[in-house]
Amino acid sequence: MHSNLRRLDLNLLLALDALFRHRSVTAAADELAMSPSALSHALARLREVLADDLFVRVGNAMQPTGYAERLAEPVAAGLEIFSRGLAMSGSFDPAISDRVFVLAATDYTAFAVLPRLMARMQEVAPGLGFKTVYSSGRESAEELASGRIDFALGYVDEAMEPTPGIESFTWLEDDYVVIASRRHPLIRGGLDLDQYLAARHVVVTPWNEATGFVDKVLDRQGLQRQVAVQLPSVLAAPFIVAQSALIMTVPRYAAKILQESADIAIYPAPFPLPRYTLKAYGHIKHNRTAAHVWMREQLLAVVPSTGGDATHAKNGL
Repeated sequence: MHSNLRRLDLNLLLALDALFRHRSVTAAADELAMSPSALSHALARLREVLADDLFVRVGNAMQPTGYAERLAEPVAAGLEIFSRGLAMSGSFDPAISDRVFVLAATDYTAFAVLPRLMARMQEVAPGLGFKTVYSSGRESAEELASGRIDFALGYVDEAMEPTPGIESFTWLEDDYVVIASRRHPLIRGGLDLDQYLAARHVVVTPWNEATGFVDKVLDRQGLQRQVAVQLPSVLAAPFIVAQSALIMTVPRYAAKILQESADIAIYPAPFPLPRYTLKAYGHIKHNRTAAHVWMREQLLAVVPSTGGDATHAKNGL
């Protein structure tokens, strides 16, 4: 432990964080509900303890020194973790809470989860905040354990479940379908396996995988498709499909939503595919808190209709 920590208290770190963000003694004092003179006194104590000016006045703003710049990020991160830890340790009233939930997700998962979840939150917990960070797959396990993220939302084959302390529940199950341009030159009235294999495909691999999930299934059947475009994000994919002869295999729920904004047709997959499964992962250290139990219930409450036999189960968490 650094010796200076013994001479610091939390209020001094709050003052440093607020000053760094506002660059104004008055604005920082307002945020912390203290007088400007009290904040100036806190700054003086910080300067003494840390042996650095930390902030110097330039015009009308308090500009950070190089040392303050280096301190700002770890101080802000530490305060956020501490704040969330305090929130988890007590009772949780969603109607009045201003807690921020952090979710790790790919862009498709955010697309599937967030619109319905945010609509529900406006009704039952309007003060809650949400931050979505990009899911990095297995690396999310460490962030779940540390409390930096609350839930990691992702595919079942992320294989985080063998990681000690990680629990999960199935959030969404869906069938895979194929999307193609309504004006596709080779598809008329239906899509068979020969047409599927003869076509060229768009594939989304969010973690830069060498092949997609569908390719692995085809390989087990001794088949292979032609991948023309590989993308890290689903955002551009339906518009590429709508304006070309390329096709794409996606969950039915996504296809129906994408069909509203792109000129695409939807066809059943012409070969057997396991169901698409989306899971929510959490860590046992946090999953028993009132806030996490409540949020798990909200995620289950907004499972979308997939038009098939979508199910969800309260396994694990």
